[in-house]
Amino acid sequence: MPQRLRLTLRLDADGKPAIGHGKIKLLEQLAETGSISAAGRAMGMSYRRTWLLVDSLNSLFAQPLVATRPGGGGGAVLTETGQTVLHLYKDIEQQAARASAASLTKLTRLLAQPEGPCP
Repeated sequence: MPQRLRLTLRLDADGKPAIGHGKIKLLEQLAETGSISAAGRAMGMSYRRTWLLVDSLNSLFAQPLVATRPGGGGGAVLTETGQTVLHLYKDIEQQAARASAASLTKLTRLLAQPEGPCP
């Protein structure tokens, strides 16, 4: 049976949404593809939207998370800071999932039954 409830994590900085599972997925795609455009395509986003998210992440932290290589086909890589942010977010996510597992199980039991296919 598929998991009915899933804990997602969003971190706010100075009272504003800063980083969550979507931006983390983008960082993972960038690390995998080495390309802003390829990461965006993999996530169904335009290059402009992808670039704006990368720019917002780079502006949020003291050091950029993503470094680009100039020129056509130059590519992009996660910086050491980017790799650290990615790993720390994943650690926090795993800690939160472990800490909330029992409560999520209890909350799941309180959900209405999903509607099945019509006979």
